[in-house]
Amino acid sequence: MDPNNKTPILFPYDPQQFWERLRLIIREEIIKSEKEKSPAVNYETAGLTYKPLFKMNEVCKLFQITRPTIYEWIKEGKLKPYKIRSRVYFLWNDISSLLKNPQD
Repeated sequence: MDPNNKTPILFPYDPQQFWERLRLIIREEIIKSEKEKSPAVNYETAGLTYKPLFKMNEVCKLFQITRPTIYEWIKEGKLKPYKIRSRVYFLWNDISSLLKNPQD
């Protein structure tokens, strides 16, 4: 391939500048995404010293498990679900006892 034969570029940047700018943008986005890692989950409710009821997805995040694991724990009697209308909740007391004694 002839080095003098350059293909015309359809944008107003020198190819070297373009690639440097692209690398810079990618670096900035990576740094930004690392800083924005999942925010700490706040399980506090204003006016209460603890949150009495937890939703299914909150329990999953707390234990870092999936829904099927929660269903297994329910079958095994480790957690007891409480249904309020169409939502399922778990008591903090049950969750804290499971946190203290994970083998039970």
